[in-house]
Amino acid sequence: LMTLTESGGGSVQAGGSLKLSCVASLEFRAYCMGWFRQAPGSQREGVASVYRGGHSPVYSDSVKGRFTISRDMAEKTVTLFLEMSSLKLEDSGMYYCAADSRCDGVTYGYRWNRTSSYDDWGQGTQVSVSS
Repeated sequence: LMTLTESGGGSVQAGGSLKLSCVASLEFRAYCMGWFRQAPGSQREGVASVYRGGHSPVYSDSVKGRFTISRDMAEKTVTLFLEMSSLKLEDSGMYYCAADSRCDGVTYGYRWNRTSSYDDWGQGTQVSVSS
């Protein structure tokens, strides 16, 4: 069973920082992996993604310069991180980790932030930013 499990969410004041983690089955090491978020009443939106092997990070304009995505491998798992700083009220929402097995170098640039590109999803971790 291939799983994605997020953690690290919580409540933080605006301007603060949080680091999210997503522990994934080792099979996901060959996938593109990304972070999405969803606020109540809003669509799920792509935040950041890395290509296969953890290369070529991309970010949404709303988080560029404040968030950093990275990936690490252990013996049996892959962990995807999202380091978030200078948090804003609008960063609040449920954050999801996702994996895309069909990405390639040609389409990665425009498919990374589409929910339909990802077949595997975690359960999410809640981030709440207050003033």
